Amino acid sequence: MLGVASQLFVENGPDVPFTEIAKKAGVGVGTVYRHFPTREALISAAYASELDAVCQAAAELLAQMPPAAALRAWMGRFIDYMTMKIGLTAAIQSVVAAGGNPYARSRERLDEALEVLLGAMVATGEARPEVPADDVLMTLSGIAMAAGAPEQREQAERMVDLLVAGILVR
Repeated sequence: MLGVASQLFVENGPDVPFTEIAKKAGVGVGTVYRHFPTREALISAAYASELDAVCQAAAELLAQMPPAAALRAWMGRFIDYMTMKIGLTAAIQSVVAAGGNPYARSRERLDEALEVLLGAMVATGEARPEVPADDVLMTLSGIAMAAGAPEQREQAERMVDLLVAGILVR
């Protein structure tokens, strides 16, 4: 349900009717209201779900592939996450206006996910140890803002490849 809500908030803004979210998610509208009594609660939960998914992906990818490949795959997921986050701006502004702070630990959690990936690469001798996770995160964020539209994905992928090349030991 949260993925559907995120998608609809991105496509239609923060005022998507709960009935539409429920219908697309295949649940009753009562289910939506029972779990999320306010629009702000649903928006916050949708954003938190997307953040959780990208952060958890770091360990999941490392379990499936070598560290450098896991980092590169995670970076692609991060670009998707940032594109969604940018699309949710109007919806998240309503949460902030109501006194919420959905971004409270976002940067810290994303840095931690990147540190896991970079640490694994350093341990295998693939990455330069002096590369700070936060610098990589801010660079990825800039790439997503500059080339996050679907029609720019090819360019974003090339830019991410350049970033990865800068992280690798030569």
